[in-house]
Amino acid sequence: MKRTPGISHISRISGTSGASSVALFGAMVLLAVMSASAAAVDAGPGPFGVTVTAAADAESARVGALFPADRVSPLAKGHYCTASVVHSPQGDLIVTAAHCVGGDRSDLVFAPGYRDGKAPYGLWKVGRRYLPDRWSQGQDEDSDVAFAVVAEQADGEGKGEGKGKEKADGEKGDGAGAGERVEAVVGANRLVTGMAIGATAVTVTGYPDSGEVPISCSNRPSAQSRTQQRIACPGFTGGTSGSPWVDGDHEVVGILGGHEEGGSTPDVSYSVALGAEVAELYQDAVRGG
Repeated sequence: MKRTPGISHISRISGTSGASSVALFGAMVLLAVMSASAAAVDAGPGPFGVTVTAAADAESARVGALFPADRVSPLAKGHYCTASVVHSPQGDLIVTAAHCVGGDRSDLVFAPGYRDGKAPYGLWKVGRRYLPDRWSQGQDEDSDVAFAVVAEQADGEGKGEGKGKEKADGEKGDGAGAGERVEAVVGANRLVTGMAIGATAVTVTGYPDSGEVPISCSNRPSAQSRTQQRIACPGFTGGTSGSPWVDGDHEVVGILGGHEEGGSTPDVSYSVALGAEVAELYQDAVRGG
């Protein structure tokens, strides 16, 4: 286990029916899920299998480091896992590995775009978390995905000013400052489930706990099993659990975790094959149950 040892789990919070607009959004998500496997194969970025320092741009701003709340002063060397912003109607949702946010991890903050001890887009309190039942009941490696709601920017050392928001499709939006939802500040990628493993190349971006900048690597995933996918990218050591696997259409099609909680070596990483369970969990999260 190379990621985040010694973290226990908490139960998933069940959702209730939301407003009609949320129900319509859920129906749209289900339609996207059913059609995702038929999506055109994307050649993806390159070169493949080379890990570099992630550029400080709109894409990497959506990815951030997770910190225990008592390790944010100073921020440097306090992070332990990775998470990223995913599009939601409320604009306040992040996705990570289930083993990153369970159990005694009660007070956490999320720092999108974190670099070198600075949080240029602020610190965001991690609130209600949503974990699959199969993870909560037995830490099933096929259910190692979780969502969490983040609150408005928290006060804390290392906080910077909002730099401007990016829309979910990658287009730059209007400027945004403190008090906005996180998606309005840094943008978001869209969650896609039901994608055939290896249908598209992806870029994985995450925070090794031995460094203070994010790394990224692009490659095409392959099947580890019917329920797990793997990717060959060097240097993804402890701390990169929860890293998003993002295709060329700004879609999250994997989350670093799953088998061996992400992998036992730094050169090969794993993700759950995102399917119906994750789609249902996402809908629970956007309904706020």
